[in-house]
Amino acid sequence: MDAVAEDPTTIELSRSELRAVAGYAVACARTVLPIFEGERPDDQRPRAAINAAQGFADGAERTRALRDRAWAAHRAAQETRDAGQAAASAAARAAGDAAGAAYLHPLPKATQVRHILGSAAHAARGFELVAGDDHRVGADHIAQLRSLIPPGVVEVMRRYPVAPPGGGRVGELLRQLDASLR
Repeated sequence: MDAVAEDPTTIELSRSELRAVAGYAVACARTVLPIFEGERPDDQRPRAAINAAQGFADGAERTRALRDRAWAAHRAAQETRDAGQAAASAAARAAGDAAGAAYLHPLPKATQVRHILGSAAHAARGFELVAGDDHRVGADHIAQLRSLIPPGVVEVMRRYPVAPPGGGRVGELLRQLDASLR
C-alpha cells in the first residue's frame, strides 16, 4: 500500500496518527524521567513537557504552550549536560522530544523519524549512562520500548525514509530501533 498522498512532497498523516506518535513518545520519556528528577527534583520542565504531550495525545490541541514546554525541557537538557549530568540531560531531551513529537511534519525527510523515535533513543541513552555507558543496557531498553510501540505508529514511521546518519550514540540507538521496525 502506498502511504504517500497524491502530492509526492508530503506524507499522509492524520491527527489521530499524530496523537498516537505523541503518546508513544510520552511512554518512552516517562521511563527515564526519574533519572532527571533524581538529579534535579525541583526542576519540573521535563515533567511539564511530558504532561503537555500527554494532553495532546489525549485530545488537546497543539498550542504554543506545548511547543514552549518542549523548548523548556530542551533547555533543561542543555543545563544538565553543561553541569556534567549526562544521564539527566538525556532524560530531559527525551521529555522535550515527547512534546516535539506533536510537531511531526508530513515531509518525506529522514530527519522526521527523530520526531517519532527520538524520545525512545534518548531514554535508552539515559539508561546506558546510568549504567556506566553500558551499550547493552541501551540495546535492552530499545527492545523494551520497541515492544511498547503501537502498530499504527510503526506504520506512520514506515512512511518516512530510514533514520538519518549521525547523531552520535543517540543516533545509533535511533537507527537500531528504526531498523528493527522496518
